[in-house]
Amino acid sequence: MSDVDFHIAVFTKLPVPGQVKTRLVPTVGYEGAARIQSRLIVGTLACANQATGGNISLWVAGEVDHPFMLACSRRFDAPVYGQCGADLGARMRAAMQELLREHRRVLLIGTDCPAMTLGVLRNAAIVLDGEQPIVFIPAQDGGYVLVGVLAQSVHDRAALLDALFLGIIWSTETVMHRTRERLAERRIGWAELPALWDLDRPADLARAQELRLIPLRLGAGPA
Repeated sequence: MSDVDFHIAVFTKLPVPGQVKTRLVPTVGYEGAARIQSRLIVGTLACANQATGGNISLWVAGEVDHPFMLACSRRFDAPVYGQCGADLGARMRAAMQELLREHRRVLLIGTDCPAMTLGVLRNAAIVLDGEQPIVFIPAQDGGYVLVGVLAQSVHDRAALLDALFLGIIWSTETVMHRTRERLAERRIGWAELPALWDLDRPADLARAQELRLIPLRLGAGPA
């Protein structure tokens, strides 16, 4: 089986001023924060598209027919779906359940990690061909920037997805710790790759700009 035989689901929020990257607003303003979100979305889609040879989908919290999302869909030939569920875990579970019906390996990522690379994504997919049915890339803030699931494993799929995505208090520094606990309690194995970082705070923006992952000057365009 080819190393690029995997699907990537990209989860994101609409780049609406005042609704995204709010912790960056004191530094770059509402419009600047929205432009950063736009750039992160485009960069993530480009990376995922290259890693998979075009086997990606875009999952939006908000209007699926938003002009920016439709433009991204056309640019990367990626179908756009709405996120469905009461919280982030339920939304990720629903997407993963749907995609695992069609794909052997599925990676789910957000758009907050500018350090994500083609090599990192492909390595995560390769790890899923090892002994464990789940792979993570933890985030340095206590969450994770990637979760991958293998369609075929010794575990019941519904039970595995329940353990993975339900019963978690999201957007806290305990997400990865609690997820490990839940999987261990159910004797479900997993693999982890080295942690990466999210772009959430002004210090993260400075880091991304220093590494040339985000332009020093944010123009009006999304890419």
